[in-house]
Amino acid sequence: MVIFDEFHERSLDADLALALTLNGRELLRDEPPLKVLVMSATLEGERLAALLGEAPVVRSEGRMFPVDIRWGRAAQPGEFIEPRVQQAVLQALAEESGSVLVFLPGQAEIRRVHEGLREALDGRPEVLLCPLHGELDLAAQRAAIEPASRGTRKVVLATNIAETSLTIDGVRVVIDAGLARVPRFDPGSGMTRLETQRISRASATQRAGRAGRLEPGVCYRLWSESQHEQLPAYGTAEILQADLAGLALQLARWGVAPEELAWLDAPPAAAYAQARELLGRLGALNASGALSAHGQAMAELPTHPRIAHLLLRGQALGLGELACDVAALLGERDIQRGGGADLHLSGIPISEP
Repeated sequence: MVIFDEFHERSLDADLALALTLNGRELLRDEPPLKVLVMSATLEGERLAALLGEAPVVRSEGRMFPVDIRWGRAAQPGEFIEPRVQQAVLQALAEESGSVLVFLPGQAEIRRVHEGLREALDGRPEVLLCPLHGELDLAAQRAAIEPASRGTRKVVLATNIAETSLTIDGVRVVIDAGLARVPRFDPGSGMTRLETQRISRASATQRAGRAGRLEPGVCYRLWSESQHEQLPAYGTAEILQADLAGLALQLARWGVAPEELAWLDAPPAAAYAQARELLGRLGALNASGALSAHGQAMAELPTHPRIAHLLLRGQALGLGELACDVAALLGERDIQRGGGADLHLSGIPISEP
C-alpha cells in the first residue's frame, strides 16, 4: 500500500509521486493490485475518486472541538495588513484566554508585526512573542512550538508552516490574515518569483482548525464573510505554477512523457517544454531526447537539476568541496542569517583556507 497524507497541499512531489504510482500499478498488474490511499482533512474527493478509477471516498469525523469564527471587515486591495493584525492580537488577548497563533504571509510581515506588538505589549512580561518560519534556527523554532510556561501566554507569529506541518500546544485562538506567499514560475523569464495572494477556503479551514485541537477555540478572520464565499475552494496545485525542471528529469528517468501518465492536473506544456530545454543545455538528455549518463547521475541527487549539474561538474574538475560549498550557498536565502545580500561578502568564508 502507498499512502499520501496531507494531499490537499498539492505539492509538485506529491502529484508526481501519485502519477508514477498509478503508472507503476498499471505496469506491474500485481494480484492483489497495489492499494493507494490518499488522505487529507480538506480533499477534492470527487476528482481524486475519478482519477483513481471511481475509488470509494471514506470520511472519518475526527474529534474536533468547536471553533467560533469571528469575521472582520472587508479587506481592501493594497491595504497594509500589519496594523489590522496588531489590533486583532490585542483584542484577542483582552477577550480570550490561552495562546494565540497568527498566520502571516512572510518573514517581512512577521518582523513588522513583532516590532509593533513588542511596543504595544511593553510592560506585559506574561505575553511572549515568538516568530515561526522556515529560516529560523532550530532553537527559535522549538521556543515557538513548546507550550507556554505557567502564568504566561504565547503569541506565535507564523507563516503557513504552521497550517498543517506543526502542532503548537496551548493554542486556542487563531488570527488569520488570509494571505500566503507562493512561488510562481514565469516561463517568459525562466525565473521563479514569490507572490502574495489570498488563501483558499480549504486553507482557511485548516488554519481555523488549529484553534480547536485541545478545547473550544476562536478564529478571527481579517476578511468579511461575503469575501470568504468568493475565495477559491482549493489552492492552485504547485504543478501548474512551478519550475518543472526536476519533474522533467524524473519523467525522463522513468522513461515516459506527461501524456502517458494520469494526472489530477497535467503539467503545463510551455513550462514542461522549457524544462526539457534546460535539461538539454545541462547535458542531461542525449540527441534523441533520452536520459544521458550525466542526466542519470543528476537524477540520483536530491536537488534541483542546476545544482546537481554544478555538483557533478565540480567533482569532475577536482573541485568537489568548492562545488558543495557553492551549492549550499545557493540553496540558502541568507547563509549568514542576516548578513545581507552581498554575494561577495557571503562568499568570503568559503574562499579562505
